[in-house]
Amino acid sequence: QVQLVESGGGLVQAGRSLRLSCAASGRILSIESMAWHRQAPGKQRELVAVFTSGGSTNYAESVKGRFTISTDNAKNTVFLQMNRLKPDDTATYYCAAVVTTTSTAGVRYQGNYWGLGTQVTVSS
Repeated sequence: QVQLVESGGGLVQAGRSLRLSCAASGRILSIESMAWHRQAPGKQRELVAVFTSGGSTNYAESVKGRFTISTDNAKNTVFLQMNRLKPDDTATYYCAAVVTTTSTAGVRYQGNYWGLGTQVTVSS
C-alpha cells in the first residue's frame, strides 16, 4: 500500500556532492519519520540520518557536518544532501519510512516501509 522510490545515486569523486531523493506514495495518512540507511559490501546496514514528524533530526557520527536530511512534506519526499563525500561513503543507500496507512478494509495501522536502494560510489 505504500511505496518508497529512491533516486540520485551515482559515481562521484571524493570531495564532491550528491543529493538523494526518496518519494513515498500510496495510501498515506501521515508520515511519522523518514530516514536514510546505507549498507556497504560485507557490512551491516547502518542508520545515516533520520527526520521525524516533529522536525528533529539525527545523524550518524561519521556523516555529521557533511550530510543534511530534509523533507518536502507536501510531496512526501525526503532528501539527503551529501557533501565532501569520501570513499568510505560508498554503499547502497536505502530510504525508510514509518507511515500511518489504512488497509483495503479501512483499518488504520502504522507500518515500516523500505525502498529498493540506490547505489553511491565514491572514487578516491
